[in-house]
Amino acid sequence: MVLGDAIEGEAREFGTVLAGIARQAHRHGQPAAPPCVLLSGGETTVTVRGDGRGGRNVELLLALALGLRGLAGVHALACDTDGVDGSEEIAGALIAPDTLARARRLGLDPAAALAASDGHTFFEKLGDQVVTGPMLTNVNDFRAVLVT
Repeated sequence: MVLGDAIEGEAREFGTVLAGIARQAHRHGQPAAPPCVLLSGGETTVTVRGDGRGGRNVELLLALALGLRGLAGVHALACDTDGVDGSEEIAGALIAPDTLARARRLGLDPAAALAASDGHTFFEKLGDQVVTGPMLTNVNDFRAVLVT
């Protein structure tokens, strides 16, 4: 299901909304029945709230992971098509149902990372960054949420 290719607004807010859509699909088969992929594009923004290393895709994924609360069967990827999320040459990251549990085992606090705009450090320590190198194009951000 294509949610839109011109999504804008605060990355963390869209991540929370996207978590609600994924939970609805998982539990009630709406707006699409599992297995399904929720696709979206566009370029969200980040109001920097701390001194962390972050970008809009990792900020969105942190909010999405927190909103999903480890919901089984939901995986997500968010990347910038130019290979740079924020100011770093990291395209984005991915989350899985065990993301929050793995983070806690490593002593990472996802809510604190979100509060400090420090998504890159969070996903780097988890080993869940997507690093493509520069793509020499800038089409859009790309997000895919798999609901099984």
